[in-house]
Amino acid sequence: MTADSANASERIVVALSGGVDSSTAAAMLHAEGHALVGFTMQLWNQRRLAGHPGMPATASGRCCSLDDVHDARRVAEGLGIPYYVVNYEDRFERDVVVPFVAEYLAGRTPIPCSHCNTAVKFDEMARTARQIGAGKIATGHYARVRHNAETGAYELLRAVDRDKDQTFFLWGLTQEQLSRALFPLGELHKAQVRALAEQFQLPVANKPESYEICFVPGKNYQDFVAAYLSERPALAAQLAAPEPGEVVTREGEVLARHHGVHGFTVGQRKGLGVATGEPLYVIELRPEQKQVVVGDEAGLLSQELTAGKVNWIAGQPPAGPLRVEARIRNRHVPAPARAEALPDHRMRVRFDEAQRAITPGQAVVLYQDERVLGGGWIE
Repeated sequence: MTADSANASERIVVALSGGVDSSTAAAMLHAEGHALVGFTMQLWNQRRLAGHPGMPATASGRCCSLDDVHDARRVAEGLGIPYYVVNYEDRFERDVVVPFVAEYLAGRTPIPCSHCNTAVKFDEMARTARQIGAGKIATGHYARVRHNAETGAYELLRAVDRDKDQTFFLWGLTQEQLSRALFPLGELHKAQVRALAEQFQLPVANKPESYEICFVPGKNYQDFVAAYLSERPALAAQLAAPEPGEVVTREGEVLARHHGVHGFTVGQRKGLGVATGEPLYVIELRPEQKQVVVGDEAGLLSQELTAGKVNWIAGQPPAGPLRVEARIRNRHVPAPARAEALPDHRMRVRFDEAQRAITPGQAVVLYQDERVLGGGWIE
């Protein structure tokens, strides 16, 4: 991004997480002469569930940690820009944490980062930004935005560094949100970002990256969900409580018992409680029947999916079927497919070749070359 893509006199809010990517994005914009305001989002109180069964006794995790806030403040002070910690805990819990828990209990595999980008970073934070006269939001995402002069639409493009590309988590952005979004790192590779951080003498230049779900200490989702619902009994009463059931083959043979389908995900091999001498994988979850269906690796292959709550980034669904490349996980290599819009904000995607472990609750994101067409939640 250069000064041509945003008026240098226009105030820009830059989201500072305390990491090297957002810090470098801020330094780049500052070097170009833009008027910046740094925001760090307070999303989750890490002390909230400390000491619950299965939870650490002391605060931990990346989201909103004191270390990250301290690092973000140091970066802002070094750049000489105003800096604020903005509290969005209520919105984050309502639109990110609660859906995560509900999806998890329903036997689906949620992606909270996509909800956070759409509902918090580019909605709630954008609203606060407008209140202080800032027209743009800049983040450290590896992605690009382009305005198409012919169509008048804003386009979301894959990052130049395809290994770091984060458009899989940004497919829910609307035209209005994209019109305000700036992604300074979209044209860079990660090694270049690290080098720039050193050049700008940022205190976080060598800070390691974090890949965990920010509000879940460690990787034990079951313990987090149990601790969270123990604190919110009214919500727990509204959601379907995990119930024991059967581990079965596709033919219906019962192999074992389980404590709840929420403890499994499609493609899982370990922890099935079954010993047959041959590798078995979770190939399907049937929450209504309380069944975990297992089979051999070939059973994980599927050529078609349907998705709901689809967002077409251009604003309108295509009139007919499209040739696309479709990604079903963040690390999945987009595969050739045919996509077709369906009524009620749904779509059908049929791959040229069967794909492994298409998982309900995950997203499917559609691409044509470098352009992101949109995405939806796999049903």
